[in-house]
Amino acid sequence: MCSIAFAPAGQAIAKSSSKKQTVSASKSKKYSARVSSQYSVNPEKTKGMRPVKLHSHARKAARPTVDAEMFDSFQGKSLNNGNLSIASTKALVMNQNTHEIIYSKNLDTPTPIASVTKLMTAMVVLDAKLNLNEEVSITEMDVDYLKGTSSRLPVGTTMTRADLLNLALIASENRAASALATHYPGGKARFIQEMNAKAASLGMMNTHFEDSTGLTSNNVSTAMDLAKMVHAAYQYPLIRQITTTSDYDLYVNSRRQPIHFHNTNALVRDSSNSSWEIGLSKTGYISEAGRCLVMQATIAGEPLIMVLLDSVGKLTRIGDAKRIKKWMEHNYSTLTSQSAGSGIVLTGLSMSKSLNEEAN
Repeated sequence: MCSIAFAPAGQAIAKSSSKKQTVSASKSKKYSARVSSQYSVNPEKTKGMRPVKLHSHARKAARPTVDAEMFDSFQGKSLNNGNLSIASTKALVMNQNTHEIIYSKNLDTPTPIASVTKLMTAMVVLDAKLNLNEEVSITEMDVDYLKGTSSRLPVGTTMTRADLLNLALIASENRAASALATHYPGGKARFIQEMNAKAASLGMMNTHFEDSTGLTSNNVSTAMDLAKMVHAAYQYPLIRQITTTSDYDLYVNSRRQPIHFHNTNALVRDSSNSSWEIGLSKTGYISEAGRCLVMQATIAGEPLIMVLLDSVGKLTRIGDAKRIKKWMEHNYSTLTSQSAGSGIVLTGLSMSKSLNEEAN
C-alpha cells in the first residue's frame, strides 16, 4: 500500500495566527519559511483574513461560560462575521485530493487518540492477509483490566476474524480489537510492532502505539498524522465498507437472538436520512483523549478528511462536523468559482477570509 506525503503543515499556518499564547514571533517566522512554493497565493484575497477567537475549554481547568452556538449548535456560520468555529481542541480539515489545509488547530500537538487506534489495527490485520473466515475466540487476555470497560462478548465467545473486524470498527468493541492482536502471528507484541512500523511507513512521525484498542493513553498521535492514517485506511475497500455500516448483528454462542451492534458515529447511523456522503468513519473516547472523530466525507463536491480530537461533551464532535459541512457548502463553491481562470491554486490559506487558523 503506497503512502502519501502531505503538504507541510506550515503552509497554512504562519500568516493567520495571532495568538501570542500559542505561537511566539520567532516560531511564526519559522512556519512562514516553510510555506511551500508550489502554491500561488493572491495577496488581495488573503490580506483581509482574521483569526477567529475561540473559547478556551481545557478539560481540567475551570471553564469559562461558552456560547451555546459554538458547542451545541450545528450552524455552519457563527455570529463572528461568518467565521468557521471549531470547538475540538485539535482539528484538521483537508482536501483529500489536493491536500489543501482548509482548517487546522493545534495540528502537530501529540494527544491520546483512543479508539481511532482501531483504524491502524484493521490495516495491520488486512496487510497480513490473514484468513478472515478463520474462527477465533475471545480470551482472558482480551478483557479490559485497564479501564474496566464492559463487553457483550464473554470470554470463550468464538467468531470469525471478519466478525472481529466488523465489531471493532462499527461498534468500537474493545475485546474484538484486542482479539485481533491476540490471534496475530507472533501475538500481541508482534502486532504492536507492526502497528508502529506501519505508522512510520506512512510518515506518522509523531505517532506511537502500545495496544490495538486505544484504551491506553500511551497511544498518541497528532491531527496531521491521523489525516495520513485516514487517507491510508481509505485505500482499503473493506475498511470503507465496514466503517460506514450503520448496524451489525452477531449470533453469539447458543443465543437464539443475535446481539445488535450499532455504529458509534451518529452521522453514519443517520446517513440514510441526511445529505451526508461519508466514505470512512471512526470515533474514539477515553477520558485522557476526550471525544474524537475522524472521517472521510464528500462535501460540496470535494473529498475531505476531517480530524476532530479532544472534544468536550458528547455532542461537540458531531456539532463540529456539521459546522464544517455547512460552512463548506456555503463558502467553497463561490470561492472556487471566483478563482476560475485566474491561474491561482487555492490553498487552505487563500480559501477564504472567514478561515480560522490556530497554529501550535
